[in-house]
Amino acid sequence: MDVNHTATPRERDTGRADPGRTTPPDATADGVPQGTAPAEAGVDAERLGRLLGDPGLTWFVDRVRQRMAHGRPLTGSVTLSDPEEGQRRAAERLLGRAPRARGSLGIRLDTVDDILRRSGVSPGGLAAAVVALAGPVVLHAETRNREEKAWEDAYAPLATLDAELAHWAERIRGDGLVRRLARTPEAAAPLVEAAVRALRALPASPPVSRAAFAARNLTGAHALDEGKPLATLVLSGIRCLTGFPDGSGAQWRREAWASAGLLKDDLSSTVLTLNLRGTPALDWMADAGEPAVLTLRSLTGRAPIASVPRTGTVHICENPAVLSAAADTLGPSCPPMVCLQGQPSAAAITLLRDQVSRGARLLHHGDFDWGGVRIATALARSVPWRPWRYTAADYRTAVAAVADAPELTGPTAPTPWDPALAAAMAECGVRVEEETVLDDLLTDLRTESR
Repeated sequence: MDVNHTATPRERDTGRADPGRTTPPDATADGVPQGTAPAEAGVDAERLGRLLGDPGLTWFVDRVRQRMAHGRPLTGSVTLSDPEEGQRRAAERLLGRAPRARGSLGIRLDTVDDILRRSGVSPGGLAAAVVALAGPVVLHAETRNREEKAWEDAYAPLATLDAELAHWAERIRGDGLVRRLARTPEAAAPLVEAAVRALRALPASPPVSRAAFAARNLTGAHALDEGKPLATLVLSGIRCLTGFPDGSGAQWRREAWASAGLLKDDLSSTVLTLNLRGTPALDWMADAGEPAVLTLRSLTGRAPIASVPRTGTVHICENPAVLSAAADTLGPSCPPMVCLQGQPSAAAITLLRDQVSRGARLLHHGDFDWGGVRIATALARSVPWRPWRYTAADYRTAVAAVADAPELTGPTAPTPWDPALAAAMAECGVRVEEETVLDDLLTDLRTESR
């Protein structure tokens, strides 16, 4: 039968199909319908190209492939709502009926299947013809399963992380961060593997520049540069590892990296001190009773601080105003102090770890607010300390002595060194800054200096 023949009444009856067939051939496990043999097994490729290969029928072939990919039977009709003239003429040639000048274009799949079989163009019918014309069809369900398996394989390195990062590993599986960064499982696999490798090497001790760490542990010195997907993923893990609080901006990111010992450089991380000794410069500043700013470089360089206070105690405060007042009031006689100035910097952690390793005892005081509590908790992850007027009893005493104290705001946080403190703060709902209890802190320092 020639493909340009005039259709018989039976062929023009689009509601009639082959009596012995109600659905197209079943799909195999590979998503290619059974009976879709290649041209040498029965499909007349040349005639098929003239019949279904017309550009005006591309939309029709695409619709059929979509049905096959979803595992739907090739029955019923497909419709093109606003066909172009070339699409209309191609459909009329296929069906062998007079052109319609207006309206939507509908083609019954059973009719085309019947034409292909009876003409000998495709003895296997429409499904076989579409595969011969445009290639194998993969079932969507099979594609989804294969893709999900690839994503699971990409996430596999997360299982090697320690328990402290297990929550983070579970979270990034569900929050879509890796999928947004990598887009495909093929790109995600090396990204996750590199992030896990970096996190397993953190925190870095002693602290090191980010570039040096990346060169040593990853693919090169620029692997953790700002804006790279790997930097974003590793920083997310660091925040879980160190408990660094939420924030934004360049300064916040630098401090978050530094919380795991990764620095922009060894000069930008600093710590404020008073009356520490161990180098000629520090001895000179302590003799004058003046505060000194130490860089990370000075703490890890050729002449690090070596001495421990005579009393064996280092007092830690959160706010520079406390240290400044101690220098003004007590001068050279003030016991050694370290001021965190917010979240502990790499320089502060390095200094305090060194002091602890040499036998020093650390006493810490901070603001009685949830931010201060989180700073104290972050410090405790790096070095052991004891509270310095920083317990529930101290808080209640301060609240009773303060008139018109500001309201305590923000999300609550635990106080592991004294669980009753968090409960008292939640109950009273009042914020007490260090400056408010400055006289009590100075009294302690004065007493110890005698």
